[in-house]
Amino acid sequence: MKRNILYVFQEITPYLPETPMSIIGRQLPPKVQEKGNQIRVFMPKYGTIKERRHQLHEVIRLSGMNIVVNDIDHSLLIKVASIQSARMQIYFIDNEEFFHRKAMFHSEEGIFFEDNDERALFFARGVMETIKKLRWTPEILHINGWIGSLIPLYIKKSYKEDPIFSNTKVVVSLYDDQFPELFNNDFKKKIKFDGFTDNDIKTVEKPDYINLMKLAIKYADGVIEARPNVNQELIDFAKQQNKKFLSYTEDTDINEDIYIDFYESVQKNQIPSQV
Repeated sequence: MKRNILYVFQEITPYLPETPMSIIGRQLPPKVQEKGNQIRVFMPKYGTIKERRHQLHEVIRLSGMNIVVNDIDHSLLIKVASIQSARMQIYFIDNEEFFHRKAMFHSEEGIFFEDNDERALFFARGVMETIKKLRWTPEILHINGWIGSLIPLYIKKSYKEDPIFSNTKVVVSLYDDQFPELFNNDFKKKIKFDGFTDNDIKTVEKPDYINLMKLAIKYADGVIEARPNVNQELIDFAKQQNKKFLSYTEDTDINEDIYIDFYESVQKNQIPSQV
């Protein structure tokens, strides 16, 4: 079965240094595409990414929207680049205020950026609105990294009546990318600004990494243990929520057939044979 698959990655090499997540971001989408599936790939355009070196350019027809975060308009810029050897195009979500600093999530002094919560909100909304502009309907949306962790909430609540997303199944991969810092104390209030109820987002009463990922799991249709050192609390939570679950194996991070079979099981609401 061929399908449209939207990948959202926090990191992809060669745009960022090699990590387990960035390597999966580089290897998995093109392998899935080679099996006849249609893919789109999104990631943030951090200020550390060299635009000239990687030949990024702005897509005028997709840029120009304003995304409201905490009652403030922020301009959305969409840039693209291609990894020619993989025949894969990457869409970058960009904004001068949120993503032009020369670091991902911590300052040079190691301080967690105070607006990381707003950056996640902007990124989630930016991905959703750009897909709408593309008029491209994803059957599977696969989230990799906490920066995209609010997207399941938006799909299942804000965009559930939108025909582009009404049949989209959401898969969340879990990594060992946990951090100890808390998000801004107003995080829950900022999410509620987009029309969510207290019940929708009660998971993030304490705004930390674990609870943010639990929120993603809550609104996902399937969960993948992408690395061997994922926080056990998240794994237990996913199983308690009766989510389709793919346990980590040595091949999970590179074997596209395992992922494709899991996508199919999520769509059919069946337990995959290898789990």
